[in-house]
Amino acid sequence: AVSSGVAGSDWRAASERAVAAARLGATLGHWVTGGDIAARIAWAQDLVRGKLEQDAIKLIVDLIGTGVASQESVPAAFAVLEVAEGDAWRSAVISANLGGDTDTIGAIAAGMAGACAGLSRLPRERIAELKGIDVAEVRALVNDLVAARVESGGSGKEAAA
Repeated sequence: AVSSGVAGSDWRAASERAVAAARLGATLGHWVTGGDIAARIAWAQDLVRGKLEQDAIKLIVDLIGTGVASQESVPAAFAVLEVAEGDAWRSAVISANLGGDTDTIGAIAAGMAGACAGLSRLPRERIAELKGIDVAEVRALVNDLVAARVESGGSGKEAAA
């Protein structure tokens, strides 16, 4: 999803590509116990789509789960992205308030949303309030990552504006 976002996809298209990649990934390696992540992502998205935020959060916590297992945290992140409608800041805030493995869920959901929307879409006044973050360093890292992607033959959208 992040790679697709950096290449210019919106959050919905990036989510669809990620589910397709998860389906492909399930055919590789060795079977393990646990729910199919691709199926759980699609289910989680459908479960919360169109719901009021507070109702959706309750569904994420009560049914999808917010534990450290990939079968919970990854579908929960995609559900958060759905509830936030691709908004990176909202994804981070929702994730932080879920309980459970909030840092993993937030990193996934906000990372996907941010890759699709770009740094310029974050609320500058809220970013300025954060402690321990140097926006110039973040911008430099984003530019380096996009440059590396372009050098390796991928495409990169204007992500650091």
